[in-house]
Amino acid sequence: MNDILIISNYYPPEKGAAANRIEQLALKLNQNGYEVSVISPLPNYPKGELFPEYKGRFSVTEKIQNITLKRLWIYPSNSSNIFKRIFSTFSFSSVLFFYLLFAKTPKKVIVQSPPLLLSFVSVLALWIKRKKIILNVSDLWPTAAIELQVLKKNSISHKILLFIERFIYKKATHIFGQSNEIINHIHSIFPGKKCFLYRNYPDHFVENNISKNENANEPIKLFYAGLLGVAQGVFELIQQLNLENLNIELHIFGDGAEKIQIVNYMNQNPMQKIIFHGMLDRNTLHEKLMNLDIALVPLKTRIYGSVPSKIFEYSALGFPVLYFGGGEGENIVEENNLGWVVPVEDFKGLNTTLKQISNMDKNEIQTMKKTIFLHAKHNFNLHQQMKNLIDSDAF
Repeated sequence: MNDILIISNYYPPEKGAAANRIEQLALKLNQNGYEVSVISPLPNYPKGELFPEYKGRFSVTEKIQNITLKRLWIYPSNSSNIFKRIFSTFSFSSVLFFYLLFAKTPKKVIVQSPPLLLSFVSVLALWIKRKKIILNVSDLWPTAAIELQVLKKNSISHKILLFIERFIYKKATHIFGQSNEIINHIHSIFPGKKCFLYRNYPDHFVENNISKNENANEPIKLFYAGLLGVAQGVFELIQQLNLENLNIELHIFGDGAEKIQIVNYMNQNPMQKIIFHGMLDRNTLHEKLMNLDIALVPLKTRIYGSVPSKIFEYSALGFPVLYFGGGEGENIVEENNLGWVVPVEDFKGLNTTLKQISNMDKNEIQTMKKTIFLHAKHNFNLHQQMKNLIDSDAF
């Protein structure tokens, strides 16, 4: 049986797309005959504090769903103070570096990037030990940081991150990219680097969502579920929405830096028909979503290389998608007829599209759900993608 290690900054019981994505990768590898282990920090995301069962521990080793988990110490923080955030990342990265240098590890290792500091120390330690390094790139940093205006172009920090980015690409045996844009970017730096497209497909297809009898008298229920952070821009979005005279409700699920601002705005503007549900675990969330109609997938700005995994996740649940993020994700929604696309930051266009949706019949939405579900089942298949990668010797 092949042994393989995955290094990630997130893993369940932490919630969110990043943790779910790595868990699915681990489980799918295990189902295909690999002995999988994962190294991650002690669970602390998204609140920036250790989960109660892990407090007072320096490291924890446990086995869950046949995956061996090694959880290492971290100084947790989700503070808006950049220095505290950097120290938090550095705390885990430094412990991880020495662990990788001196502990026995498999010959094959998958390293998740970003965060760049974590991937840098992992690749450096593994390169020293001559391991086979498979770099899994989900977003392009520091490019995304420049586009989100959290990093100044050509600053010292930017130049350091560019050096780290080139280093990890160069030392990786080969690379997984979640989008064609990511692969094109890597090839622009290292044309000969072997890369594989690895989409963030879900491992669920819930058909009962599309066979329910809808109440035609209820409003159309739009929802956002996920991180309430800078990249998503949900706070700015709800300020720009005009739902008062529409047959639409917006339901928000999640947690993050913008949560307090969002809740305060909702309390001050009760006529906006926005309902906040907080953060739910994945199974509970999927149950709640069964009563809703259309998924909203926004980004604050067009981020090169980024393809929100929510596009695939909600398609597999049979939800039409209202995509407001630009880039390759926009092309995927249009080419696969998954719903509606509005140019990123075009709030006037977004409200115009919402008016069109408001006039739809619930039966029309139900027909869309059935079509999208069947399309996703055949085209966004994680099992087939994994089989193709294994046959291509990607692991």
